[in-house]
Amino acid sequence: MVESAETFPKILLDNVQKFRRSKTAIREKGYGIWQSYSWQDYHDHVRDFALGLASLGFKRGDKLAIIGDNRPQLYWGMAAAQSLGGVPVSLYQDAIERELEFILEHSEARFALAEDQEQSDKLLSLKQKIPNIECIIYNDPKGMRNYTEPFLMAFDDVQELGRKFGEENPHYFEDEIDKGTADDLAVICYTSGTTGNPKGVLLPYHAVVDAARCFIEFEGLTENEEIMAYLPMAWIGDHIFSYGEAMVAGFISNCPENTSTVVSDMREIGPTYLFCPPRIWENILTQVMIKIEDAAWIKRKIFHYFMSVAGKVEKIRISNNPVPMGSKILYQIGRILVYGPLTDNLGMKNVQVAYTAGEAIGPEIFEFFRSLGINLKQLYGMTESCALVSIQKDGDIESDTVGTPVPGVDIKISENGEVLYKSPGNFSGYFKNDEATKETLVDGYVLSGDAGYITRHGHLKIIDRAKDVSKLNDGTLFAPKYIENKLKFSPFIKEAVAHGQGKDFVTAFIDIDYGAVGNWAERRHIPYTSYTDLAQKPEVYDLVDEAVQRVNKSLSEDEKLSNAQIKRFLLLHKELDPDDGEITRTRKVRRSFVAEKYETLIDALFTGKDKVTVDATFTYEDGRATTMQADLKIRDAKIF
Repeated sequence: MVESAETFPKILLDNVQKFRRSKTAIREKGYGIWQSYSWQDYHDHVRDFALGLASLGFKRGDKLAIIGDNRPQLYWGMAAAQSLGGVPVSLYQDAIERELEFILEHSEARFALAEDQEQSDKLLSLKQKIPNIECIIYNDPKGMRNYTEPFLMAFDDVQELGRKFGEENPHYFEDEIDKGTADDLAVICYTSGTTGNPKGVLLPYHAVVDAARCFIEFEGLTENEEIMAYLPMAWIGDHIFSYGEAMVAGFISNCPENTSTVVSDMREIGPTYLFCPPRIWENILTQVMIKIEDAAWIKRKIFHYFMSVAGKVEKIRISNNPVPMGSKILYQIGRILVYGPLTDNLGMKNVQVAYTAGEAIGPEIFEFFRSLGINLKQLYGMTESCALVSIQKDGDIESDTVGTPVPGVDIKISENGEVLYKSPGNFSGYFKNDEATKETLVDGYVLSGDAGYITRHGHLKIIDRAKDVSKLNDGTLFAPKYIENKLKFSPFIKEAVAHGQGKDFVTAFIDIDYGAVGNWAERRHIPYTSYTDLAQKPEVYDLVDEAVQRVNKSLSEDEKLSNAQIKRFLLLHKELDPDDGEITRTRKVRRSFVAEKYETLIDALFTGKDKVTVDATFTYEDGRATTMQADLKIRDAKIF
């Protein structure tokens, strides 16, 4: 047993000593059946793959690029690279060629591990452009039979090489793990790149392991937790929760069959610990509302009545006031009729702790899930802090804040309102970018780039990205993300972009949710042929106008934001798409890019026009592009 478990490979050895085959470490669902692997199995697969990499020339300091959906083999690949002193670099599985090319070249990865044929083809298409990639390894052999490239190998074949190498070098694996220290580089996580090319965030073991331990201690997590490993492996959230914490605490990570079966797979597993970005919570809410609209009249009435009860009760709970007996009784009836069946249907019946993070979540969406009895809490963190800065405490919840600093974290607010923090999870710098490192890491504090303040109760409240917060011409505070999140509480709105900096009033682009609005239109026998056609229907404008009015009514009640109500809006002809560069892979709006690309539309919103013509270019995954023209209506919204 390794005495000092300061790296993940050493922690893995500890877990094998503690659990052997008595406890499951990771599961994967395939063809409808869950396959479980014990900690001994986990160790054996990691060892064989690591030794296989070593036999192929992988050495300390080398980078292993990893791309694909969450699979045990990809996590094993990550641990195998770390066992040899190498560094894993995960890539977004839906990234297009130019995004992959930049990261693969910038990271200097010599080896790559792909999930299947689709991901292997992406890497093969880039092989000539990126000579540093020497070996591509694939996990799923389906469709790979006729590939003859000498540098292309199957995961199982690499493991077989490893077993032979291990026979000849019986102590190599453990000896390499022994060389690892807390100061070694554990992983390079690339940022989403909202303002340019992604930056490679250097995270040493002491940062990642300490962050994982802080989360575990803060929530009192044990080896008995179950978590769904379904988020992109390239995201720091998955790396900390599905890999880091699972390794440190010894609990089980569950890999769904595919991205479309996550909810049904959750129902089978019943996770106790859950982490979802706001977009996922918004999608879940949208699907719930669609199903409710399709339900019988009496079921809709029951649902809306008891959700109203739950909302009132949750507001009382958050304010730490006693809930009246009548409301308690109604809530318990609602639990039997609505809340219990709904959380069970969502696979969240056993959830003890759920987080939302990545960007701000609308208070209404947050309160909706908490009112169901789900212990949803807001978490604030960044890739540069291993996601560890602040978390809401049980019993100390404020809907519009991200909680108090986690023990060991120091938060300061600069003179210009920017949030600065010093965390156990702090990164050591940006890979090959000393200038950005000096700008972001100052005297041990990370400059977050977020504008916020500490409330009188000691909670951190994030307003928006510091560079995005501005003022209207009359001096009214303009925080676009705050307004956009309020809009997205509507199940019919998927994305929104607010405009107003240096203007007399606020306007907005709105993306409809094609599934939700399409379902709504079909029930009302409204014909449509495409997204663009549906978005420009007068009935759909009326539908979205109702949501805009609700937002304006809410803003009118806020003393600081009452003059930031949305005066005019238009429905976009297409969804904002990461492939078109309009949003990042984590669905953050690239504001400067959108402002430049749709300058004509913004001008029309502020110059009183009632419609505008747009020429749109769509980019497909294979790089093909097509152009179309559309006339977009502009509507004035009611101001309160």
